[in-house]
Amino acid sequence: MSEEIFDKKASFFDRWAPNYDIILTTIFYQSLHKRLLSYLSLPHPAYVLDLGCGTGRLLNRLAANFPDLQGIGVDLSPRMLKEARETNQHHPRLIFTRGNAESLPCADNEFDAVFNTISFLHYPNPQQVFKEVSRVLKPQGRFYLVDYIRLYSLDSIPFSPGGINFYSPQEREAFADNVGLTTQGHYYLLGRVVLSIFVN
Repeated sequence: MSEEIFDKKASFFDRWAPNYDIILTTIFYQSLHKRLLSYLSLPHPAYVLDLGCGTGRLLNRLAANFPDLQGIGVDLSPRMLKEARETNQHHPRLIFTRGNAESLPCADNEFDAVFNTISFLHYPNPQQVFKEVSRVLKPQGRFYLVDYIRLYSLDSIPFSPGGINFYSPQEREAFADNVGLTTQGHYYLLGRVVLSIFVN
């Protein structure tokens, strides 16, 4: 996949960033995050990665609920990261940096958990993302993937540059199997939004 598609995606989210938390119903994300919290298994202290962190809402919620948690938010969009840094309630425990999900700016075996919330559908090479997640997770670390599942035959729509893609729980499991992650389970959070948990 050429760098051009990633540049286009970054520009798309840059334009969206200033109004992202207004347009994308704060209530929707609050509900998702609250339900996600009930499924978490984190060590104390925990070091986590939020992949496709957007404006940083999930990391701020995690830091508020886990006082010894530290985390990094990675996103492709400079404007999303600007919003995240401006609303960072837990600096220096939380930091936000630019990065591509297909080649993360992180060390091997670095994180206790990786989170990815309503972002996986934007990735043009999902198998490569799973490979990177597996690389940066510690042994027994967990990958919490929250996104819409595929419905009927609709698996891609031209919403953002490169389109967005939906996958069934079975397709998610196949991505995980290919990189040595074990599927713990799939859990409906809200409508067609499903949490899949994978263990390294």
